[in-house]
Amino acid sequence: MKILIVGYYTQETISRIREVFPEGWEITVVRPGEEGDYVQEADVLIPEHIQVDETLLGKTSRLKLVQTGAGYDNVDIAACTKHRVKAANAAGVNADAVAEHTFAMILGYFKNLPFLDAFMKQGKDEKNLSYHGAELKGKTIGIIGLGAIGRRVASYCYAMGIRVLGHDPFVKECADYVTLTELDELLEKADIVTVHVYLNDETRHMFSKETFQKMKNTALLVNTARGGIICQPDLVEALKTGKIGGACLDVFEEEPLPLESELRKLSNVILTPHTAGMPDGLKFHKTRYEFFRKNIEAVMAGEEVKSALN
Repeated sequence: MKILIVGYYTQETISRIREVFPEGWEITVVRPGEEGDYVQEADVLIPEHIQVDETLLGKTSRLKLVQTGAGYDNVDIAACTKHRVKAANAAGVNADAVAEHTFAMILGYFKNLPFLDAFMKQGKDEKNLSYHGAELKGKTIGIIGLGAIGRRVASYCYAMGIRVLGHDPFVKECADYVTLTELDELLEKADIVTVHVYLNDETRHMFSKETFQKMKNTALLVNTARGGIICQPDLVEALKTGKIGGACLDVFEEEPLPLESELRKLSNVILTPHTAGMPDGLKFHKTRYEFFRKNIEAVMAGEEVKSALN
């Protein structure tokens, strides 16, 4: 069994990935752009930061499975089906990790932890300390997308005394502490807006100039889903001009986030490098790769895979 993994990984991460898979499996890890020399011989493809489309699939001859994490916006499912390649994601596997990361970002923002940590480590005089912060109790959060992650975030917020609004056109019932609302009402009322939806044609640039105009000018926007949900230039403008209060971002339209990105220079932004779903550090999540292993074993045995997409 030949497994091709495409992404940005350190050698230590690659070693940890290999430990999850059985001996005898041939594991090849390459960076995006280097997959062309290996994909023809691969039985399984685990892609990050590349498009799995008709062009790529046309180069394959043995491929049996394309396995992604929770998101699969980079995979053309119809093309996989046409080429008789199974496609699967890992829905729900990292729900706890992403929900915890989301809430950690919210806490860090309102308690101003990045600033205060830097202040203390820079050895500045505490008598001259000046900063902004707030209590979360009594605030209103708007959760867009009430799947496994969104529901977990809602439960954390409820426990902290935060009023929870939710919007999801596919959800008709939710926990009694979640008030289901239309999107515009949520944007208007929420002190915090957090996004937990897949990226597709309907959600791409869901947040743009028009959206930011509907939000409070003190609102915090949190995105741990997919970068393309937000029009990044419009977000930068909104943050610089005070149309919204701040942002916490784990995902970006271009990844890795360019070093020259204006987002890196804004004091009202907290950034993490697409690691919300990798709680074990070094861009690694053991539970995720154990899920991948079981799906690969299912393919080898001629059985159905979990979370099949085609």
